[in-house]
Amino acid sequence: MLYGVDRPRSTERVGGSMSVPEWSRQRGFGIRVEWGATGAAAIGPGAAAVVVIDVLSFTTSVSIATGAGTVVFPYRWRDDSARTFAALHDAALAVGRREVGAENPWSLSPATLRRAPFTERLVLPSPNGSTIAAGVTGVPVVAGCLRNHRAVAAWLRARGWGTPARPVAIVAAGEHWPGSGVVRPALEDWLGAGAVAAALLDLGATDPSPEARTAAASFAATPDVPAAIGDCASGRELALGGFADDVALASELEADPSVPVLIEGAFLAQPAR
Repeated sequence: MLYGVDRPRSTERVGGSMSVPEWSRQRGFGIRVEWGATGAAAIGPGAAAVVVIDVLSFTTSVSIATGAGTVVFPYRWRDDSARTFAALHDAALAVGRREVGAENPWSLSPATLRRAPFTERLVLPSPNGSTIAAGVTGVPVVAGCLRNHRAVAAWLRARGWGTPARPVAIVAAGEHWPGSGVVRPALEDWLGAGAVAAALLDLGATDPSPEARTAAASFAATPDVPAAIGDCASGRELALGGFADDVALASELEADPSVPVLIEGAFLAQPAR
């Protein structure tokens, strides 16, 4: 988002050594939903795949960029180390929304990415979705959003995932309260998680956890998803900052037919089936 929060540099990893209580893991369910990096560490282990949801704006930007043919490298921090990382991978570096210029035309803004010149490789720092995606190890990671939720669900179901034996973990990134590392549950990510969960159920996935079932029901019961996101706290923040176009793009349903999958540290577009 717009504010500059220094996120704690967590070393938590799905499948790593972080200790989370057993009751938090949503064991036995085919679809699981949780919040943030800690939630990923709770429900990711044992999952067939992890879907990261950061509607405003990381996963939406990944969907737009990879759909245009760009390979996207997630990176946790927007600092000097990001430039070093980009140089190491022979990639362009996305800058802050307000830093965009002729020499740096790429940013976390989906609208800016759509207007920017094509680049084959892009490093996309983000304190929320990118941090979660980069921290997951051992299982496939998918960048999900409202623009591609049906395609993501189709890709997962084509592999037989979304059952108690091969569960899907959906992680809503959320935002952070300004000046703190405290996660703020964000409506847009809850609806994005619900959209993927609902699409999975429509395609035959089974046994959603209560969290996943409620997220899916929330999405289905929202009569005008774009209006809800435009009026929610995150949507208002971006609009007040002059980035209403980002909110509009991120609120489009089923606009992207491909699926960004993290392969050897970078998101690449994959066909939905």
